[in-house]
Amino acid sequence: MSETTVKTPKALTLDIMDFLDNGMLREKTFREKVAAIDWASEYKDAKVIVAGCDRVPIPTWAYLVLVAHLAPHAKRIFWGEPCSAVPVYVRPS
Repeated sequence: MSETTVKTPKALTLDIMDFLDNGMLREKTFREKVAAIDWASEYKDAKVIVAGCDRVPIPTWAYLVLVAHLAPHAKRIFWGEPCSAVPVYVRPS
């Protein structure tokens, strides 16, 4: 009996820490960084984990903005750490 290896694409991580400005989330800087991302090419059909931040309070709207930009392109979106990520969005087949 032979074993079949299934290759599963690894999830890309979008870390909220990359959007901080001097250790704080500032809306203007955050939105500028979000606008600079080429969402279609970077996250097309990808599994994406939006990693949170336990050191700095992040408002809920920031996660909503990221998911709103990811949803048209990503196949699946998760929140949390890779070992215990929670599904947030799965594109319908």
